[in-house]
Amino acid sequence: MYAVIATGGKQERVAEGQQLQVELLGTEDGADVSFTPILLVDGDAVLATPAELKGVSVTGKVIRTVKGVKIDGFTYKRRTNQRKRWGHRQQYSLVEITSIAKG
Repeated sequence: MYAVIATGGKQERVAEGQQLQVELLGTEDGADVSFTPILLVDGDAVLATPAELKGVSVTGKVIRTVKGVKIDGFTYKRRTNQRKRWGHRQQYSLVEITSIAKG
């Protein structure tokens, strides 16, 4: 059984026990979070409409905050000695999916 959830403006396919990085949730480590299911596939049964998904719940546990890959940038304008070097490292929440329940 797997589900498709919506989080951080993206959709992710998840199964029980899976760990995934999602946009920073703003909760402390060890907190339980629930996600909005968009689709649930259980064998041949596919639940996709809002009426069918009314009893479906997808919950996870925040393990820790992790950092993504470093993005380096450099801009310059020739002959004017204008240079700017910048970098960014996005933070993510590492979440383990604890249960997918249809009720």
